[in-house]
Amino acid sequence: QVQLVESGGGLVQAGGSLRLSCAASGRTFSSHAMGWFRQAPGKERELVAAINWSGGSRYHADSVKGRFTISRDNAKNTMYLQMNSLKPEDTAVYYCASSGYTMVQLDLLLYNDWGQGTQVTVSS
Repeated sequence: QVQLVESGGGLVQAGGSLRLSCAASGRTFSSHAMGWFRQAPGKERELVAAINWSGGSRYHADSVKGRFTISRDNAKNTMYLQMNSLKPEDTAVYYCASSGYTMVQLDLLLYNDWGQGTQVTVSS
C-alpha cells in the first residue's frame, strides 16, 4: 500500500496557474503508474491525467489537453500536475491515485490507493 498526500490547491482567478503535488510514501513509488482525478459537486470522479511508472508515457483528458501537464520525479517520490489557463469549470477536488500497474491506466477501478484530495477553485 502507498500513502498519498496532495498539496498545492487553492483559489485562483480564471487564466491563472496552480501546481499540484502528490507526495508518496510506503511501497515503491517508481514501480507504479499514477493518475490525477477530479470531482466537482454533483458529478462523477473523472480522470484528468495519467502517467506510467517512468514518466515516459502520459495521457491528458481532452478537456485539459494543452493546459495541464502531468509529471513525476521518482527520486523525490512525488507526482505533479501543472495547471495553466485555468477555467471556472476546472473547479473541483483533485485527487492523486496509484495503480497496481506500470503502464498508463485510464480506468478509475484500476487505481487502488488514493489521497484525501485538494480543493481547486477557479473564479470567473
